[in-house]
Amino acid sequence: MSDSVYKIIEVVGSSPDSWEDAARNAVETAAKSLTDLRIAEIAELDMRVEEGKVTAYRARVKISFKYHGED
Repeated sequence: MSDSVYKIIEVVGSSPDSWEDAARNAVETAAKSLTDLRIAEIAELDMRVEEGKVTAYRARVKISFKYHGED
């Protein structure tokens, strides 16, 4: 087994429906420009509230991916 190095970034996804959808949106959007995603960890959950009503769910997600370095 070779040694591996992973980079961790933090992204925020949002959804009008649920935290699960917000987290999924964050990961799936990050996957469009990153390769070798490994782990996604929910760092924080919050909601946007307007006029006493929840208008959006937000998930701050830490995502790790394999770091290949510069050639």
